[in-house]
Amino acid sequence: MRNLWYSFYFLVLGIISFYTGEIVTFIMLGFILLSLNNINATLKKNHKENTEEN
Repeated sequence: MRNLWYSFYFLVLGIISFYTGEIVTFIMLGFILLSLNNINATLKKNHKENTEEN
């Protein structure tokens, strides 16, 4: 379900960036958001593993 919302956000941002001519900004924002999402998922996984050990 979460991936569906991410796809929706990217679609909306993509449409807005196409009309404003900010395609490069959209691509860089996409990379940043994907990186932050991966970092967040890794931190949650590590936290879950650490709390289960204790």
